[in-house]
Amino acid sequence: MNGIVLVDKPAGISSADVVRRIKARVKPARVGHLGTLDPFATGLLPIMIGEATKLAPFIDGGDKTYAGLIRLGTETDTLDRDGAVVRTAEVPALSPEKIAEVAARFTSVIDQVPPVYSAIKRAGVPLYKLARRGEDVEPPEVRRVEIKHLELALDAHSADALRFVAVCTPGTYARALARDIGVALGTVAHLEELRRTGNGTFSLVDASPLPDVLAALDSGAPFNLSTLRAALPDTPELTVDARIETRLRNGDSRALDSLAPAGAELFKVISTDGDLIAIARTSSRVTAIIERIFNPES
Repeated sequence: MNGIVLVDKPAGISSADVVRRIKARVKPARVGHLGTLDPFATGLLPIMIGEATKLAPFIDGGDKTYAGLIRLGTETDTLDRDGAVVRTAEVPALSPEKIAEVAARFTSVIDQVPPVYSAIKRAGVPLYKLARRGEDVEPPEVRRVEIKHLELALDAHSADALRFVAVCTPGTYARALARDIGVALGTVAHLEELRRTGNGTFSLVDASPLPDVLAALDSGAPFNLSTLRAALPDTPELTVDARIETRLRNGDSRALDSLAPAGAELFKVISTDGDLIAIARTSSRVTAIIERIFNPES
């Protein structure tokens, strides 16, 4: 089995748990995921199966889209609802104008301090493991991220909560964004709800609930498995005949000389049957090098 299945992850399990449950059903195929979702978070989790795992370096750089709820007045050690409360503060009266001003301030390239409870490693150990041991963990280094779009509005049911929609670059921590928005509003905050609705070119509307995916794998019923070729819809394509395909599968990049699509830096090489053979990168005006070779999908 080779392809990408879009899973709507439920709350209460980690992204790694989703991978393990699917892997148990598709052995011996390799399985991986794109873009970790915290256990409390829900939504879009692309799962790569078999040869699709080789695509990760080419499709993991897309923007992420989130919707969620920021709870004002309390901050937790994990910056989400699963953590222990570490500080509280009064929530000032918030006008629509103030909320709009803060949203505009964060819609930009910003410096962000990731949460201590994160998978960022120090001396080879994830920081969340150090924090769970009770060690005094220095915050991670500041990283520069971009919030390309941010909508903030008071929650209709609570005066101390904000609904938000955000589009951001990879590496952005929504939990840290919630914390910083709270500070900008003159209080403290944590992330109470988070749902990912977009990941690069993938959309939540095309995802299936995890129980449905597992049931289909158990029964052998059909389910929505994207092909390798479809995973990079905006990447130019080059279709080659069987002779060139054989040369490429033998590692001969010269088979691509003078064949790269005009103006393309990265391109897909497609067989006459429509399967993805390789990802290649131009190295000069007439030459290209093979980045990845994919075994036949059938």
